[in-house]
Amino acid sequence: MSEASEVAVVASGPAHSSVSNDLGADINGSQGQTPCRLFLAQKRIFDLAFCIAVFPIFVGLCVAIYLLNPFFNSGDLFFRQRRCGKDGKEFTMIKFRSMTSAGEGARGADDPLDVSRITPLGYWMRETKIDELPQIFNVLRGDMSVIGPRPEAAHFVETYRQSIPSYGVRSTVKPGITGYAQVVQGYTDNIEMVRRKTELDYFYVQNMGWRLDLVIIAKTFRLITGSALRPSRDWPI
Repeated sequence: MSEASEVAVVASGPAHSSVSNDLGADINGSQGQTPCRLFLAQKRIFDLAFCIAVFPIFVGLCVAIYLLNPFFNSGDLFFRQRRCGKDGKEFTMIKFRSMTSAGEGARGADDPLDVSRITPLGYWMRETKIDELPQIFNVLRGDMSVIGPRPEAAHFVETYRQSIPSYGVRSTVKPGITGYAQVVQGYTDNIEMVRRKTELDYFYVQNMGWRLDLVIIAKTFRLITGSALRPSRDWPI
């Protein structure tokens, strides 16, 4: 059984096969199942505890990356980009910069990632997912959660909304640093892959709960440690 199939079976069982059918009911952008308030409150407590726990690691990485940048990743320490969050609200997402600024903003919604812009240090940060760690500040601000659909670049959203009728369901919950689509599918760089990602995000919204979140956490940890030992180019953004 593949790793993607393993996650789907553990997390969802037979329900996962009905994702595509369920999407038809959401054709007009209606919201999915509303998570209970108790779970959302617990999830927020977990988010804050996670950010506090990893903050010392973040500070250490800031120092190390700052010292290495002049040699392997010349430029600013952080990369900031406008992303869409819950209810379509835009916010500024922060990451460790892993690419050169040349050609920044030229990529379209259906264009592949320009890997030639990734720096030597950036390759390592992307493979180990360390570039995502500064998003703990977005979590602390309440723009994001640790787990949820990945926030999309604001300038891509309208294209995806027009091409994928159910795309809006992703914005009914807070976006996350990691999510179900990331651990099942991985990186996406064209509209057809985003269509599949939307199905997976829809499934997450419909089935939010600790059982699924714990599966995502465990799978994310396996991806991070596996990438460190066996580098791959299947990066989430």
